[in-house]
Amino acid sequence: MRKRSNLLPEGFHDALPPYAEAASRLERDVLDTLASHGYARVTPPLAEYEDGLTERMQGAARSDLMRFVDPISQRTLALRPDMTMQVGRIAATSMADRARPLRLSYSGQVMKLRSGQLQPERSRLQIGAELIGTDSVVAASEIVSVAIESLQRAGVAGITVDFTMPDLIDILAAGPLPLSQAQIDEVRGELDMKDAGGLAAMGASGYLPLIEATGPFEEAMAKLRAFDRDGLLGSRLDGVARIAKSIKGKVNLTLDPTERHGFEYQNWFGFTLYADSFIGALGRGGSYEIAQVDGGSEAAVGFSLYPNPLINAGFGAQSTDQVFLPLGHDHEVAARLRAAGWRTVAALSKKDQAQALGCSHILNGDQPQPL
Repeated sequence: MRKRSNLLPEGFHDALPPYAEAASRLERDVLDTLASHGYARVTPPLAEYEDGLTERMQGAARSDLMRFVDPISQRTLALRPDMTMQVGRIAATSMADRARPLRLSYSGQVMKLRSGQLQPERSRLQIGAELIGTDSVVAASEIVSVAIESLQRAGVAGITVDFTMPDLIDILAAGPLPLSQAQIDEVRGELDMKDAGGLAAMGASGYLPLIEATGPFEEAMAKLRAFDRDGLLGSRLDGVARIAKSIKGKVNLTLDPTERHGFEYQNWFGFTLYADSFIGALGRGGSYEIAQVDGGSEAAVGFSLYPNPLINAGFGAQSTDQVFLPLGHDHEVAARLRAAGWRTVAALSKKDQAQALGCSHILNGDQPQPL
């Protein structure tokens, strides 16, 4: 009977061969792509003071924090549920004097208090990049393009970029389609469910065209422009259209202007990354504001990838031949084989068997011989 002490908490698991190595290789592929575009890596700590994290979480769910008391300071610490806010802190403090635009990349585990149905892991890998100091169309286009390139380098095909406008309802509610704060939340809920009847029942029929302005990018954008008769959204629509044009032909493009899941702190534009044969999003990004120490804010754009589904599907895995080294083998020959890219597994006793140890070859003299 298995001892209870050997069990892991719900939502946590060990990464075993070959998945652990595949994760490292995929992580390296993405980070190398980011580095090739000038994004320098930072590595924030796994835990911070809770109040420091929550100050920068903005719309993110503070109830999702895993907390504990630091025995040294006696203050409450929290494990990071997201690394973007930590990169923002670094940019606003330790790197406040660096020239802008500032390009930073990161990778590490993030912790959730609860898991979801589509993502049962409470600990998962997050890899991303932030371009700090501007949220211009050119900057946004770079971020979207680099995110696509990162996935493609990892071997992902059939990518779809779904654009959204996170602050769209706020703009409309403060202008041509006025709503109270309570009504804003209710309208957002109905739009999330694409419930035309619900919108009509609450007297928000003016928002109905937004349900239709969803789908393939060109068609949805045309409907959204027709909806914007007063030109209130003109600059935003033009910006999103220019970003889409910069990647047209490289990926599939869709538009869902009211999508808000995962965009709690983004402002004028956001995007979600999907890929064929994968359920759920592989990543998200968009424009946002970083709080500065002096009380001001700084514009930024960025994206985060959550590659666990890719790793579980075998992306990043690489078949490498292993050669078994019998007892008494020539160590110089073995060193030359490793230098040439072979993996070697040396026998430690006469009981060791090549096939049982996962080897495809055995060293015969100075040459690997297939088993």
